[in-house]
Amino acid sequence: MTRFLRNIKLTGLILVIALGIGPLLGGISAHAAGGVTLYTSYTSISVPPGESLNYNVELKNDTGSVITAPLSIPDLPQNWTAKMTGDGWDLNEISVLPNSSQTISLAVTVPMQIDKGTYRFTLKAGSLASLPLTVQITEKGTYQTELTTEQANLEGHSDATFTYSVNLQNRTAEKQTYALTSQAEPGWDVTFSADSKQVSSVEVDPGGSKAITVNVKPAENVTKGTFKIPIRAYNQSTDAQLVLEAAISGKYSMELTTPSGLLSTDVKAGGSKTVELVVKNTGTADLTDINLTSSAPSNWEVTFNPKTIDKLAAGKSTTVEAKLTSSDKAIAGDYVTDMTAQASEASSTATFRVAVKGSVLWGWIGVLIILVILGGIYVLIRKYGRR
Repeated sequence: MTRFLRNIKLTGLILVIALGIGPLLGGISAHAAGGVTLYTSYTSISVPPGESLNYNVELKNDTGSVITAPLSIPDLPQNWTAKMTGDGWDLNEISVLPNSSQTISLAVTVPMQIDKGTYRFTLKAGSLASLPLTVQITEKGTYQTELTTEQANLEGHSDATFTYSVNLQNRTAEKQTYALTSQAEPGWDVTFSADSKQVSSVEVDPGGSKAITVNVKPAENVTKGTFKIPIRAYNQSTDAQLVLEAAISGKYSMELTTPSGLLSTDVKAGGSKTVELVVKNTGTADLTDINLTSSAPSNWEVTFNPKTIDKLAAGKSTTVEAKLTSSDKAIAGDYVTDMTAQASEASSTATFRVAVKGSVLWGWIGVLIILVILGGIYVLIRKYGRR
């Protein structure tokens, strides 16, 4: 009986040992099968919609035999695309020597039209190894075109050219050719430039963007105010619009004339003449720092009082005295003198015709010479008489 009990205990011990060793043996086998590993440095990436991801994946074979395994991503999210290459070849299956490794290039493209969130998929090397990958989409994607600018409103005077920097974003999966147009008011000139060239259309790669410069020249008769300039980039499948604004601060214009409008005078040779000028601000914006200058004949002099006008309000006028001094060697005749009123925004030039008269002294000298000659003739006649 005692021997029987001992046999039972021995049998039980053997069963326990067998049951304990079984899992251990199974673990060793699994470890051997696990000698194949898929590895990449970045397993979780955050990207915007439409991005292309490039993974460098290493397939390691730490076993003692050659392995051959098919490559697949069975759970790739809908509308995503994936491509595996090695040494420039498309891969469907790969073989690795014992205790060696091979590099796989995995390119994954995220679609443009996608919701924000976390997406997961797994790269598998048959049943030998798998590599879980995670992609975080940072924003909701759309299948559309976007036309944006950081500064849509610019201010300047009516003679200025308004320059806007615009970005055209192609958020579609295909290359697009966009026509560029504007709907500005009549008389306004709107042109588009890209890559330093004036264009009427541009091509943009899928998911790419194009920097566009928009130059706007206001109409000649524009008044003070804010004006909208709608622009558009479009084709048959997609369309984007943007409204730019130009704030016209006023029109800069001036006129230099005389109270009577007469631009002529006279002066004696070597003499001076003061002419009254009128500087008019004919624009809709104030003018500042108006300087008076002249272009006169050689050895002539023109001085202004005042020489500078600090400020002249829109629609107002002021008077300036111009003193002309002719050369003492000037002969009788007509001369031209230009007088200019100039501000940084506008200028005006008045051309004067100046008539130089001979000196009165020389006239009397001429009369005296004639009288002397006549007197001499008279004396000669009286002295010698008629012979």
